[in-house]
Amino acid sequence: MAEAQPAAYRGLELLATAIVILDGGYIVRYTNPAAENLLGAGARALVGQPFPALFSDSAALEGMLAEALAVHWSYRAQTVSYERPGREPLPLSCLVTPIDVPGMPLLAELRPIQEQLRLEREERLLDQQETTRELLRNLAHEIKNPLGGLRGSAQLLERELDRPELREYTQVIIKEADRLQVLLDRLLTPSRAVQLAAVNIHEVLERVRSLVQAEFPHGISVMRNYDPSVPDLVGDIEQLIQAVLNVVRNAAQALLSGANGGRGGSIVLRTRSARQVTIARQRHKLALELHVIDDGPGVPEEIRDRVFNPLVSGREGGSGIGLALVRTYVQNHGGIVEFDSRPGRTIFTLLLPLA
Repeated sequence: MAEAQPAAYRGLELLATAIVILDGGYIVRYTNPAAENLLGAGARALVGQPFPALFSDSAALEGMLAEALAVHWSYRAQTVSYERPGREPLPLSCLVTPIDVPGMPLLAELRPIQEQLRLEREERLLDQQETTRELLRNLAHEIKNPLGGLRGSAQLLERELDRPELREYTQVIIKEADRLQVLLDRLLTPSRAVQLAAVNIHEVLERVRSLVQAEFPHGISVMRNYDPSVPDLVGDIEQLIQAVLNVVRNAAQALLSGANGGRGGSIVLRTRSARQVTIARQRHKLALELHVIDDGPGVPEEIRDRVFNPLVSGREGGSGIGLALVRTYVQNHGGIVEFDSRPGRTIFTLLLPLA
């Protein structure tokens, strides 16, 4: 039967869509070349395997297959994740259709949806960004005026105190007012105009690497994985340095944190070119993929959905401004920043248009 399959399904072998044919027990009986490419395995490895077992959400998928057989209708699962040994799960859409083939009643079409999921996340971020930025501007301006009055009143009160030990308390007020003033200034700083010039991203990374190694001389290894063919981008070098530095510094602090046992670890700076990429609702022929990879404890689960929001920090004593500035600076350059995190491996990706 296996030898007859190529002739029986010759038309399927010409399709760009990944096709898998299953028997009544949901066992793979045929895969076309597109499916082999998508799943990264040959027909010999796939044929004979239980189809639901290939995916992390096997129970839901098996239920869908049973329903397709029972009702004899097509069902679509948008969020199945194909398990790849040693690699990240691959999100796929799966359309299952009953077919009239003896012994093989189900046909599954698989399509990658990574780009679709990325665009949906990007749309949500863009919708939130302007609202958040306007809220912060208004909040900062509302706080600055009474904060100045509070500091001035503390200074006047200090002059009237005749007991030096009481001045300790006014100094606390003045110092905390100054600290809040610095925080507000940092919230308002990103609105300045971008100073554009040709920038070699590897010069930016080398600058960041030297700064981080000076700040964390022990326990942190910062390694390079550069693609020298990546062309220069047009941008503001100071904002780019600060954006990358904030990400790398966060990684270093996580590696030395109590959550990681203070063991330290490694950070990899990796650059690659990406072609025909949609960023911020625009199609670009060429883009820079800048990855900051660390083997630390990962981003805490409870803040993953809002890690780029201002004043959100997973570190005790953190201001929660660093990653908010990263997102703003990257968006000033028409790019986006994303992350994928699990214990032992966190990847922050800065995607910046080159052409």
